Amino acid sequence: MATKCCEPALPKILRGEVDEVLATVCKALGHPVRVRLLRILIQKGECISGDLAGEFDHAQSTISEHLRLLKEAGLVQGTIDGQRRCYCVHPAALRLIKDLVANL
Repeated sequence: MATKCCEPALPKILRGEVDEVLATVCKALGHPVRVRLLRILIQKGECISGDLAGEFDHAQSTISEHLRLLKEAGLVQGTIDGQRRCYCVHPAALRLIKDLVANL
């Protein structure tokens, strides 16, 4: 599922103590819009922020803020090309989420 905007290495924020990492992930996924954004990105592989905003009844700025929080948590990565911002789920972070929840 790796896409061109994602780095293969696990983000530093997700390489800490297991309980702290799980808490960071849960906090990042603590809003239904962020959960839905993650689902959309998993399905599409990668997506331009404007296209993501079109999936919601929220302002572009609101979606951008949710994407920022997901990115800060290491779950989402993105690239900037002029005015376009392309986002994707970090594949190693997705595997980590699955492992953390499975071992809860």
